[in-house]
Amino acid sequence: MRFWGWGEDGHDAPLPEAAEDLLERELDVPPGPRREPVALGDIDLPESRLDAEDLASVAESFSVRTDREARVLHAAGKAYPDLVRMRSGDLASAPDAVLSTTSSEGVKDALAWCSSRGVACVPFGGGTSVVGGVEPLRGSFSSVVSLDLRGLNRLVGVDERSLTVEAESGLLLPELEQQLGARGLTLGHFPQSYEYATIGGCVAARSACQASTGYGRIDELVLGLKMASPSGDVDLAAMPASAAGPDLRELVVGSEGAFGVITSSLLRVRPRPQETRYEGFAFGSFGEGAEALRILEQAGAAPDVARLSDEDETRMSFAMAGGGAKARAAGLYLRARGVAGGCLAICGWEGDPESVARRRGRTIALLKANGGVALGQAPGRAWVKGRYHGPYLRDELLARGVFVETLETATQWSGLFTLYNAVGRALRDALGQCVVMCHISHLYPSGASLYFTFLARARDGEELDQWRAAKHAASEAILASGGTITHHHAVGKDHAEYLPREAGERGIAALRAVKAELDPAGIMNPGKVLQL
Repeated sequence: MRFWGWGEDGHDAPLPEAAEDLLERELDVPPGPRREPVALGDIDLPESRLDAEDLASVAESFSVRTDREARVLHAAGKAYPDLVRMRSGDLASAPDAVLSTTSSEGVKDALAWCSSRGVACVPFGGGTSVVGGVEPLRGSFSSVVSLDLRGLNRLVGVDERSLTVEAESGLLLPELEQQLGARGLTLGHFPQSYEYATIGGCVAARSACQASTGYGRIDELVLGLKMASPSGDVDLAAMPASAAGPDLRELVVGSEGAFGVITSSLLRVRPRPQETRYEGFAFGSFGEGAEALRILEQAGAAPDVARLSDEDETRMSFAMAGGGAKARAAGLYLRARGVAGGCLAICGWEGDPESVARRRGRTIALLKANGGVALGQAPGRAWVKGRYHGPYLRDELLARGVFVETLETATQWSGLFTLYNAVGRALRDALGQCVVMCHISHLYPSGASLYFTFLARARDGEELDQWRAAKHAASEAILASGGTITHHHAVGKDHAEYLPREAGERGIAALRAVKAELDPAGIMNPGKVLQL
């Protein structure tokens, strides 16, 4: 992946004219020269703080790299502040070395070496964190290494009778799906980072995906796991269910490398769907659409994919897609049915043909009964085609001088719009002239998630201050309105200061006690989750 953005060269596309017009009209971003990222060779990379003797001792047991490319590629994740720093060549936090291995034994050796020498260790999978989760912070240590886990990339075993698989942590999601597909199976975990995300990263960050309403979050799919910690192994066998005390998996899933390194996970899979069908629906307002989704979920009729964009996200989506004849035709179609402006919903069903037909029929009946207007399969196909395009679009917006960032939260249905309004107001107050968009993408009987995307004109030289102001304002609004500080992006560095207000003083003390037991020297991923 490119160090300064998402994906590889060749995926970029210029903004359509409708999008350029919108940026100038609503954000005061005039047409102008692109802001190109610094070249790899022009980065002023600080010298490694590890001496030759230290590095030689590491190289005896597994691979070590200190070259420019390796250190730069492991210097940050893919959050807005990460990309601002990387595009400008600000690599003060680059790791002193990158370690890699192809075995769990190599991971254990790495942790033993780091513990004995007082070197901070940051586990690194796909590097897709958007909350500072893989930034190589030194904490109280003089040096830090990035431990690249992509060499642990085997599908260890498949139990087709039990519908379970064991996968090593460095296995990329697309590679896992390819291997499972050959057996007629799927994990069904498709986050927006799917192209580059690893199994271990998803488990460590407690991720959700675009089809989580139907397939479940990653924590619902993890049955067992293995973790190497500085003080020893944690091996949690897979059970269909157990009453043997508190579920220790819950301490590891979502631990973000703060306790140790997850080396493999045993996961629940299901038969690969024979049929997939995605369709679009329109609602007169975000409130009307949200109420329809609540009714669907609580009636047990929700589709596998259920997404509802608010008015601003619907409008921006059409602009970023180019507007044009299809958008105008859709507008005429909706107005003819009494829907002006409005919001776009995408629903998707997966499974065998009979199941898809039955479930789709029930979903559509409830949507229409609650104000939904069917738009057919064209919007659904367009969503599927572009479901992983958002990060590429962000790169293009950054090059145009646009501040663009996302955040997500969740709360109960009864407080959903209190939270929605509070976060939107906080972001607008912090940013001034801006566009704040939101969608619902994960449904639960008791509530739903809210995923915000917000854009403003980037303030030259003050981009990070601008981001901090917006992030702090939104986070305070989330906590004051009864939302979770993160629904699926994880805690990382960006949310660590807010976690105690959600978990409570005793809860944080308990987690610190776990860390002290598993990581007594405190070398694992400093500054993340618990701010240690």
